Amino acid sequence: MTTARPDLDPELRELLADLPLMSQLSPEVLTQLRRLPSTPLEPLLAHRHVDRREVTVPAKDGAPIRLSVLSPTNTDRTTAAPCVYWMHGGGMVMGDRFSQIDIPLEWLDEFGAVVVSVDYRLAPEATGTTLVDDCYQGLLWVAEHAAELGIDPARIVVAGASAGGGLAAGVTLLARDLGTPAIAAQMLICPMLDHRNTSTSSRQYSDGPGVWTREMNEFGWRCVLGGLTDDQVPAYVSPALADDLSGLPTTYIDTGSAEVFRDEDTDYATRIWSAGGQAELHVWAGGFHGFDALYPQAHISATARRTRTDWLTRALPPNPAA
Repeated sequence: MTTARPDLDPELRELLADLPLMSQLSPEVLTQLRRLPSTPLEPLLAHRHVDRREVTVPAKDGAPIRLSVLSPTNTDRTTAAPCVYWMHGGGMVMGDRFSQIDIPLEWLDEFGAVVVSVDYRLAPEATGTTLVDDCYQGLLWVAEHAAELGIDPARIVVAGASAGGGLAAGVTLLARDLGTPAIAAQMLICPMLDHRNTSTSSRQYSDGPGVWTREMNEFGWRCVLGGLTDDQVPAYVSPALADDLSGLPTTYIDTGSAEVFRDEDTDYATRIWSAGGQAELHVWAGGFHGFDALYPQAHISATARRTRTDWLTRALPPNPAA
C-alpha cells in the first residue's frame, strides 16, 4: 500500500526532475560521494569583502578540529559583531565546513555577522558524542576568543542545516547543561533530531528515491550510533530524546511539508513551547529536504531564506555600543 504524501511545490518539482536521486546509502556509495569535489569557497567570497582565517583547536581527545572564521572587512571594527557558529549538513557522514555555507554568508552580508564554520569529524569513523563534542569544543574556543575575533559574546548564534541542525540542537543542550557558553539564539534548518526514525513523515518518505529518505536516514544514524542501544543514546546526539527543553535560547526551526524530518522538527518546537520557551516554526508547503540549499533561486527558497534572516535580525539582542 502506497503512503499518501504532501505534494511538492510545483517549481521545486520541476527543478528536482533533473536531479539524480537515491533511495538508500551504503558504505560503498558513501565512499563514492565523499570523492566528489567539496563546495568551493572562493566563488562565494569573490564579491564579498571578507577576512578569512583558518584555525585549528583541540578536541576533547586532542584531535585537531578545523574552524574557518569569516569576518566582514567593511564594518566598524570598534563595534563587536554578532557571530553565527555554523554546523554543516550531510547526514553526519559527509560534507565539510564549507557545505551550505552560502546560508550563513547571507547573514554576514545582512548584519555584519562573523561566520565560524566547524569541521567536525564524521561517522562512521567517529561515533557517539564525538561529533557534537567537536562542535562544542569549537564553540568554546569562539566564546573564549570573542574579543580577539571582534565578536560580541552576548550575540552568538548556533546554526546548522540537516545533520548540522541536529548538532546545533545538541550543542545548545550541552551549553545549557554545562552553563557555558552563552547562546543568544539557535537556528535549526530542517534539523536531524531523532534517531528513532518512526514518525509519520519518516514513513511517508521511504521505499523510493529522494533527496533524503528514511532508509538513508537509518544509515546515517547507524553510522553515528555504532553499537549503542536505544537506551544508551545520549540526548546530545539525538536531541528529540531530551526530557527537558526548558531554558533554551530563542529558537527558529524550519522544515518542509514533504520531507522525512517534518514531524520530529514540528514536535521539537511544540515541546519547547510546552516548556515555556520561545520558538518560531515554519513548515514550508511542498518543500523537500534541503530545498532552499539545493535550489536557492526558487521562489519558496528565497522566501524561506529571507524569513530566517528577518527572524535573526529581530532575535539578536541589540549591540549596547550601537
